[in-house]
Amino acid sequence: TAKVGKTSLIMSLVSEEFPNVVPYRAEEITIPADVTPERVPTHIVDYSGMSKLMGLCVLRSIEKVSYIWKVPLILVGNKSDLVEHSSMETILPIMNEYSEIETCVECSAKNLKNISELFYYAQKAVLHPTGPLYCPEKKDMKSLCIKALTRIFKVSDLDNDGILNDNELNFFQRTCFNSPLEPQALEDVKSVVKKNLSDGVCDNGLTLKGFLFLHTLFIQRGRHETTWTVLRRFGYDDDLELNQDYLFPPLKIPSDCTTELNHNAYLFLQSVFDKHDKDRDCALSPEEVKDLFDVFPYMPWGPDVNNTVCTNDQGWITYQGYLSQWTLTTYLDVQRCLEYLGYLGYSIIAEQESQASGITVTRDKKIDLQKKQTQRSVFRCNVFGDISSGKSGFLQAFLGRNLMAQKMIREEHRSYYSISTTYVYGQEKYLLLHEVFPDFDYLSDADLACDIVCLVYDVSNPYSFEYCAKVFKQYFMDSKIPCMMIAAKSDLPEIKQMYGCTPLEFCRRHKMPPPQSFTCNTAGAPSRDIYTKLTTMAMHPYVLHGGGIFHSNLLFLPMFSFYDMNINGMPVFVLHTSLLSHARLRCMCTCNRCTFCLCQNFLNSELLQTVRAKLYAVVLRRSSLPLKTSFLLYFFQTSPICSCLLFLSIFLSSIHVSQADLKSSTFWLRASVGATVFAVLGFAMYRVLLKPR
Repeated sequence: TAKVGKTSLIMSLVSEEFPNVVPYRAEEITIPADVTPERVPTHIVDYSGMSKLMGLCVLRSIEKVSYIWKVPLILVGNKSDLVEHSSMETILPIMNEYSEIETCVECSAKNLKNISELFYYAQKAVLHPTGPLYCPEKKDMKSLCIKALTRIFKVSDLDNDGILNDNELNFFQRTCFNSPLEPQALEDVKSVVKKNLSDGVCDNGLTLKGFLFLHTLFIQRGRHETTWTVLRRFGYDDDLELNQDYLFPPLKIPSDCTTELNHNAYLFLQSVFDKHDKDRDCALSPEEVKDLFDVFPYMPWGPDVNNTVCTNDQGWITYQGYLSQWTLTTYLDVQRCLEYLGYLGYSIIAEQESQASGITVTRDKKIDLQKKQTQRSVFRCNVFGDISSGKSGFLQAFLGRNLMAQKMIREEHRSYYSISTTYVYGQEKYLLLHEVFPDFDYLSDADLACDIVCLVYDVSNPYSFEYCAKVFKQYFMDSKIPCMMIAAKSDLPEIKQMYGCTPLEFCRRHKMPPPQSFTCNTAGAPSRDIYTKLTTMAMHPYVLHGGGIFHSNLLFLPMFSFYDMNINGMPVFVLHTSLLSHARLRCMCTCNRCTFCLCQNFLNSELLQTVRAKLYAVVLRRSSLPLKTSFLLYFFQTSPICSCLLFLSIFLSSIHVSQADLKSSTFWLRASVGATVFAVLGFAMYRVLLKPR
């Protein structure tokens, strides 16, 4: 109202003296952030007809009280220099009636009494309002505040024992206030709680009840900023809801790139798993899953998750399945993954700027094709096939479930995804299988976007292959996505497919690997070999598009190993070209992960020893063996690399050789020349790679 001293208060604050002449209205002023206790700028307006306010100081003369606004309020009793007594007792009923009133202060613009304090309380009322936190009538915190603080307690309880021990309390203190508590201060806090609440302290640690009591005490003593600092550090806004900026930090994802969890995120998720796996059985029971997601506003995983990832015999999600599901969520919906990590408190516990720091955005797949290598660890395989062709069985078999186990799955809990790990030449990779609904007339971009295509047909259904052939011709024949044909239900009698050519001829014609037989009708877990082949093809798609083929029956992949895949019906030999790129390796370790160790393990493997023994036996039985080859035999016996190269030379020489040609001297002459060339290469490789070690 008029004549209560609003303008005089502003003028006294600015000039630090009472003005002799008071203008009709003071100019709008802004107090810089560096001169305010809360370090935020404060804009002061001499009110007259304003409708939108962040906060309001309601001034009264001793007898008058202004209209109450629905924003944080401070009730100010100005001109206190005109009376000799305080009127605070008469104001308390008004404060109890209007919860918007944060505090009440008496001041005098003439004597400069409480002028700075008035604007400090005004700033504090906006930044740290009492209303959302505390109910004066009940003298207790409001339900939303209790819910938020309970989540904060559970996130901070790193060992999930229901108690914040000294280490956890110090971590909490550093996280929220950037400084640890002194040991004596820590004991004082626990003493105060224990004195007022019998079950507030247990095993020398703070319980949830004690934690909530402590914040109630802060609010009752006017230290709202302490509770608000904690709430805002854990992502809450003024309405005690998790801030959208906290849950969904900015993350730029270019087209044709994928998203994966990085090492730090996996470490954090591992700690969360260990925290809730109370019985230490490396699996999460339904109760443990519920406890894990207790910090979420809803249950993010449904019953279908148990049919998407690996489970134990009881149907509980295993550690590997748990990580697989997080990997799947990150790949398919990274925004949801960011949200989930936010609920778990990733940025706080992992001490990162935001959840986005736990995400790796892979480079464009086109660059991977150009460079003929990839750093990605998650590969997507879209599974196509006609109705009842065995797609669902193929997905579930990847999780180790045979036909008998699959019959126990309820239809409403069925999943169209499955994900697990495979090992490709010692490297752990995730393979994501997605069953595409067999609607040939409509396939979305998501149905076509993948790293490898799996075409499944039923060998016992004569019309099953036709669907696979049509899908391949219409969508994938001219693409650079590798494709593999799966002959499912191979345990049943094979029936001729009613198509223009056989599946084998179709694959040869389109330069695809021959159909791979598969069945999930087994006594134990189905074989996983086919999934390793799929992952290998997804990792090296350039091989199937001319990038690595120099012979119709020989394929060069960047790995040094034998592989039982076939191309056009002929065996494929896989050579480790990284052996050449690591020619100057100086490895002195036995880590079994570096190139040197992998090569050593391979060269000393039982497989290679058996091949060498059989090769020597065949060569020695040849009476027409040339003298040069006989001379080289001893040298090859002494060098595992050379013996491998000798096998390769004879393999190359004999790949299209008839039985009659094997007896001719021309064949052995070619073998001798090849052996000589590879002997020189082998000796050079031996010198530069093995000897320096």
